[in-house]
Amino acid sequence: MTAIYSQPEPSASSSPVTLVTLRRLKKSRQKIVCLTAYDASFAALEDEAGIDLVLVGDSLGMVIQGHPSTIPVTVDHMVYHTQLVARGLKRAWLVADLPFLSYRDPQTALHNAGRLLQEGGAHMVKLEGNAAQAEIVAALAGAGIPVCAHLGLRPQSQHKIGGFRVAGRSDAEAACMIEDAKRLEAAGADLLLLECVPTPLAARITEASRVPVIGIGAGPAVDGQILVLYDILGIGGSVRPRFAVNFLLGGGTIAGAVAAYAEAVRALTYPGPEHGFE
Repeated sequence: MTAIYSQPEPSASSSPVTLVTLRRLKKSRQKIVCLTAYDASFAALEDEAGIDLVLVGDSLGMVIQGHPSTIPVTVDHMVYHTQLVARGLKRAWLVADLPFLSYRDPQTALHNAGRLLQEGGAHMVKLEGNAAQAEIVAALAGAGIPVCAHLGLRPQSQHKIGGFRVAGRSDAEAACMIEDAKRLEAAGADLLLLECVPTPLAARITEASRVPVIGIGAGPAVDGQILVLYDILGIGGSVRPRFAVNFLLGGGTIAGAVAAYAEAVRALTYPGPEHGFE
């Protein structure tokens, strides 16, 4: 009996993305294409489009749950949505956010990261922070858990840092972020993510880092780009970050929009100068 509904299968020649794949892309200066997803259907669509890295972001608190920030998101929420996304993927590397206060000390971080990998099916966890989180990164790395360290604008700390603002514009902030990136990499971070960071600073950090650096609002010199899925589809509020582009306008369909985004990143047509900060 022929199934009426089925998820698309990736090409038989597609090999699962691993950290080795991502490091090779950095070394060969080929761009890494990343996108968020929150359920199995969109995950499968992104996998078919050749997205390299899929992030289950705590941004789900805003785009799925309707909160004004990511702070209300819990570990249980993240495990649930990571499970959904994992079911839709065959090829992409799957990263899940550790939500607010879920990594306040090494033991708590190990427990919650373990849940995201064992129950959720993630390949890697992402945490926001600076050099103060080096001990936590080291504990996770020592337990065999791949880690992405998120620098720059850190949405979970919006009340502490004064809202959603570009990070690293002053010489002192820039020097601090460069040192933070070095210390987190030395502690065992396998990826760095820079959000809303001036383009020249992002370029310096990328050049100095041995691990791949992913950017969102960080200019074109980083090793890869990530956007929120709903932003590339033009879904959401009327206020959009300057780096968000509605690829649905040119792609025609949702699948076309995701494919257009991936092509634009790899062809170096996105991001343009208008999408970054100085």
